[in-house]
Amino acid sequence: MRIFVTGASGWLGSAVVPELLDAGHQVTGLARSDASAAALTAAGVGVVRGTVDDLDVLRDAADASDGVIHLAFKHDMAFSGDFRGAADADRRAVDTFGDTLAGSDRPFVLASGLAGLAPGRVTTEEDMPSIDGSPVSTRAATSLATLALASRGVRSSVVRLSPTCHGEGDNGFMALLVSVARAKGVSGHLGEDAGRWPAVHRFDAARLFRLAVEKAPAGSVLHGTAEEGVPIRDVAEVIGRHLGVPVTAVAREAAQEHFGWVGSFLGHDFSASNTLTRKLLDWEPTHPGLLADLEEGHYFHTPTATA
Repeated sequence: MRIFVTGASGWLGSAVVPELLDAGHQVTGLARSDASAAALTAAGVGVVRGTVDDLDVLRDAADASDGVIHLAFKHDMAFSGDFRGAADADRRAVDTFGDTLAGSDRPFVLASGLAGLAPGRVTTEEDMPSIDGSPVSTRAATSLATLALASRGVRSSVVRLSPTCHGEGDNGFMALLVSVARAKGVSGHLGEDAGRWPAVHRFDAARLFRLAVEKAPAGSVLHGTAEEGVPIRDVAEVIGRHLGVPVTAVAREAAQEHFGWVGSFLGHDFSASNTLTRKLLDWEPTHPGLLADLEEGHYFHTPTATA
């Protein structure tokens, strides 16, 4: 298959691309910078220059492909305070892909998220987000619009990713917690019973995206999670041991002051099942879990950006 990938040079995309190539697919990636274009070229990938805002570019690339995997999202915009702006840009891109692929039965795979879908219980692939007009639900609405493309002749699927997609080189939530612990001199958590996050190794997630574009039925919801819920307290214990600092409970009201913006997420206690995903696509995560990955030590080699 000729597959067009947005976010192809990013953290997840740089694992998805070799997964696709190894399976014999031809890959073209969207590159917004010279550095991204060079990385893709070096990987043996065709390059389309542009951004997710260049709708004509997206339309032409999708039209020339046998399928699309949409990984790109304006995380820099979202985390700087304009989540709605990032989500709106994402929706325009998805609508463009949908219009281009309509009636073709070609696959379109969207990367989305798991957080907040079913607080207080294990989230399954059958759970659907509620749309309340909030900025976060704007992105959730895009996932529903993607599933609805199945009725327009698109083999659409949504991969709901764990908030922690870990592995060597990860500069996300885990790297940030290591950085905070190093800066504060303590490895913090919000209590023994506060905070569990689903997690997946990025190589396992990459395989899931490959299986989705190859064979996921139209309208499929897939869970990119290998572990239902890893206690943040256990994460803090591993970080504290590797850095040689005490492990300390932080009061909820002081979470944002201590951890920075990630503090508002740490107290969320949610978990997610992958049972239906594994059955549907015969997907079996094989790489280290989050705690085992932390124990390997690569998160502690050099200081990362502080919160």
